[in-house]
Amino acid sequence: MNRRNFIKQAGGTAMSLPVFINGIQLSTIAKAPLFQFMEESDRVLVLVQMNGGNDGLNMVIPRDQYAGLSAVRRNIMIPENSVLPVTDLVGFHPSLKALKYMYDEGRVGVLQSVGYPNQNRSHFRSYDIWASGSSAEEFVNTGWMGRYFDTLYGGYPEGYPNSEFPHPFAITMDYVVSETCQGTASNFSVTVNDPFSMRSLFEGEVDEIPNTPYGDELKYLRTSIAQTNKYSETITEAANLGRNAVTYSNNNRLARQLKNVALLISGGLRTKIYIVSIGGFDTHAGQVDKNNPLIGSHADLLEKVSNAISTFQNDLKAQGLEHRVVGMTFSEFGRKIKSNESYGTDHGTASPLILFGSCINAKIFGNNPEIPTNIDSSEGLPMENDFRDVYGSILVDWFKVEETKVKSLLYEDFQKLPIIEECTVTTSSNNIELSESIEIKVSPNPFREKTGIEFNLEKDAWVRLSIFNAVGGEVKVLTNQRLSAGEHRIPIEGISLEAGVYFCHLKIGHYAKTKRMVKV
Repeated sequence: MNRRNFIKQAGGTAMSLPVFINGIQLSTIAKAPLFQFMEESDRVLVLVQMNGGNDGLNMVIPRDQYAGLSAVRRNIMIPENSVLPVTDLVGFHPSLKALKYMYDEGRVGVLQSVGYPNQNRSHFRSYDIWASGSSAEEFVNTGWMGRYFDTLYGGYPEGYPNSEFPHPFAITMDYVVSETCQGTASNFSVTVNDPFSMRSLFEGEVDEIPNTPYGDELKYLRTSIAQTNKYSETITEAANLGRNAVTYSNNNRLARQLKNVALLISGGLRTKIYIVSIGGFDTHAGQVDKNNPLIGSHADLLEKVSNAISTFQNDLKAQGLEHRVVGMTFSEFGRKIKSNESYGTDHGTASPLILFGSCINAKIFGNNPEIPTNIDSSEGLPMENDFRDVYGSILVDWFKVEETKVKSLLYEDFQKLPIIEECTVTTSSNNIELSESIEIKVSPNPFREKTGIEFNLEKDAWVRLSIFNAVGGEVKVLTNQRLSAGEHRIPIEGISLEAGVYFCHLKIGHYAKTKRMVKV
């Protein structure tokens, strides 16, 4: 039996069995005291998965690159006067009105060009990489949050839930648990669709378990069923205690999921991680209406994401809960820069992600990509920010995990990004952080056999400089060491490089910048 696949649909079929604490049936205990042990400082992370590969260039639009975009995306491009201006350099798709309002309030941040080296354009493999928090070259059977939970809750699932930890550590609002929370022995997530209609699983007869491999699996099976039944009743108790302070759209599946998340948080559930999802982003065709680029499948999806997140945040704010919750969107990859003939886009590389919550540093992090008017059909957005730095920054600044531990959980080159800030009240912030302190010059560019990358360091710093190809593969690391303050020129021997488009990726601490270069 594959433990990772066991009870993936348990949440949709669970019904509450009587659960006893010190011989007293849980349902007979006064409900309010049940959750009084929960501290207000308990923090929650909500992950919004945009399944299919989101076209980030149609979501967060580089306004200073409009000439190039219009040339390579002529059949799907949003008219310039319809783009929602966020800054002088960045705009939102017009379907993101609610997120734009949240940005103006200081409750949304944008991280540009997020991905990983050697981008895999397969849905399944790329999702595995995002879920595991691994490199593209590794095959890891645990999720990034699962490994973190493993360090805190030894022996799981045996002995859980218990009096100290009566609630599930993670919840996936779906029929299948998220691999993000897969631990060494078991998945820390349970599935929930309707917290008011949980049904119990049959636990079987209590008989002796043989001391055999079959017995080990049988013991695990019984433990998982008993655990699921206990968690089911706790979830329903929280749902009965909770409330929603605003109205959610019934026609928006993501909104319905977030409604239940807010309900359970309001009801006192101590769950740390919620994973919600919305599909349909694999927009090879019909991304826009051929007669009107302002409408179409992608516009509809973005509007659902925008409205769902906005309603969720307003619900938390109305209940005084918003300072306990931060969230982020993610998708397995972005789309190619150039559109196709079917009014769509194909699998690409990096893409921006949205951060939301009153404790988010409400800025635009990173630089607009360079979009020339002549672009290769295979080219995707070059990675600027490694997604593992996003995960690690949340672990450090939100869950207060030591950076040394984060490096062991994710990767040794982790650099913390300033995406979370301590907060007490919601404040408006339109500050822009576009890594303006880093300037890169590639000279000559285009080049034949040799070129060089020039930059200036204001102080001694660890510098990683590498070259990526047009499809996101890291082809050469030029330097990865501490350099002294001052002007630097790193030579590039281009004889071994095939003719084509490349990107130099410079990372100095949490700052990163990408520059396009052409070998002729």
